Amino acid sequence: MPPEPPPPPLTPPASLAHAAGEVVLIVDDLPDNLSLLHDALDEAGYTVLVATDGPSALQRARQARPAIVLLDALMPGMDGFEVARRLKADPATAAIPIVFMTALTETEHVVAAFGAGGVDYVTKPIQAREVLARIGVHTQAARLQRQARNALDAFGHATLVVRAGDGRLLWQTALARSLLRDYFGSEGSAAPVPLIDWLRTQAAGVARGEPPQPLVSARGGRRLTLALHAMTGELAERSMGDDDSDPDEAEWLIVASESDDAAVLESLMGQFKLTAREAEVLYWVAKGKTNRDVGDILGASPRTVTKHMEHILPKLGVETRTAAAALVLARVPGFSASRG
Repeated sequence: MPPEPPPPPLTPPASLAHAAGEVVLIVDDLPDNLSLLHDALDEAGYTVLVATDGPSALQRARQARPAIVLLDALMPGMDGFEVARRLKADPATAAIPIVFMTALTETEHVVAAFGAGGVDYVTKPIQAREVLARIGVHTQAARLQRQARNALDAFGHATLVVRAGDGRLLWQTALARSLLRDYFGSEGSAAPVPLIDWLRTQAAGVARGEPPQPLVSARGGRRLTLALHAMTGELAERSMGDDDSDPDEAEWLIVASESDDAAVLESLMGQFKLTAREAEVLYWVAKGKTNRDVGDILGASPRTVTKHMEHILPKLGVETRTAAAALVLARVPGFSASRG
């Protein structure tokens, strides 16, 4: 009886060949059990890193920024679910796709894997050819998302996607991350509280057919404006009024833009002998904002804004907010009441 022909080589499809050379991080406390997969990845041209526990996996992922993580769910100490949650909570590793590898097949474990941030789930014993195909698909999708984020940043568009229910930042461009840190001191996978509160209010308004209003935050002469752009994800194809849709699961695309009003503020200070804070208050009052609005923008109470206005009006030689706004429009170059 003639011998059986050898199995075909474990080479990825041609459409996935461009992924060769990327780094794959395998996290398993018994990596020898995955020797076939390791060999297949080597043969396909990937650079393979191995971590045998949760802490070392987090360290290697942050240092090497792999294209994908193959993660064992059951490990002593920190299990795979916790590793995934920490990777997703770290802005440096949040965009890396995670594929769980485990012998667990119960629905609750599969759901837990996706809930922790996994994009896929394969069961042991591992079929190397299948895993290679999945790696190719997920790394290609991650690459396209990364290119899209980089393109948005290159054109000055700071964008982020936030889930309304839990305030989770599903993704954000590097520019958006920097702006949130500068204006709100925000880091990690959760959006800042003022943004979450604003998003929920605006989402409820959109459901009633009302146009969304921007969120404005100011720091000195710099101003950050957040605009609700569109709903994304699965619920975007449904009406918010559908009985089956859950508003808390809605994912919203938000566009952030920054402007510099330092020159206008300096002009206000110079012409009317105002303090820096008084100039900021007058700036927003002249744009038609209420004391509460100004307080929200500047991080002050409405009462504090009122006190500032009590000092500002005499300096301008007027008695009302309307007169103050008209004076600013007439005498301050570059000021427009329609901005902001």
